[in-house]
Amino acid sequence: MWIARRNVSRNAVAAAALGLAIAPAFADPRIDVKVDEAKIIELPEKTATVILGNPIVADVTLLKNNNKVVLTGKGFGETNLIALDAGGNTLGESVIHVLTGFKGLVVQRGVDRESYSCEPRCLPTVVLGDSAAFMGATGGQIQTHTGMATGGGGGATAAK
Repeated sequence: MWIARRNVSRNAVAAAALGLAIAPAFADPRIDVKVDEAKIIELPEKTATVILGNPIVADVTLLKNNNKVVLTGKGFGETNLIALDAGGNTLGESVIHVLTGFKGLVVQRGVDRESYSCEPRCLPTVVLGDSAAFMGATGGQIQTHTGMATGGGGGATAAK
């Protein structure tokens, strides 16, 4: 369980944005986010503590000086987010559903899975659930490429 506490201005923006439940009358207490993507959500007014049920499924980062958080999908599944006031009273609760956003090609070989992004042509990519060997090889190539692009090593360097 992940818990964050902070001071929130009494004049914070009213909470209703993007699905955080505030009262039983609120229309949709469900928040959908894709794996490896972020979404900004607004908390109820006077939120002092935020509780995230399962930090393996999602992550929450408090933004400074406002009533908003960044919600990032980390793993497939479902968890919950609870907002409390300074007295420990529940201001709202939402269920967070972390879904796949992957629209590429998936190759299944027995229990081993490989994922490819096919825009405009199919190239290997790392997606949660791929086999360890494929993920390690593809991730290693991505790290080497990033190191070369940023000058941080990981490959050949340009001649001076």
